[in-house]
Amino acid sequence: MKATAKELGFNSKRLLDAISRGEEVIITYRSKPCAKLIPYSEKKEASAENELFGIWKDKDTIQDVAACSDRQ
Repeated sequence: MKATAKELGFNSKRLLDAISRGEEVIITYRSKPCAKLIPYSEKKEASAENELFGIWKDKDTIQDVAACSDRQ
């Protein structure tokens, strides 16, 4: 479903109803997509709590995230 930014302000209840049914709503501003409203989910990622990520994930010299934060 698509909705304009103006519709978001005036018809937010209708858009929230659509989201509660499992639909995704694309919000457009000046005819260009700028946001996506999706149903909220409590699912957590499969990653560990202290798992290294991003540019640090392949770095062999750092094994423990908690130990790295203690050095600062």
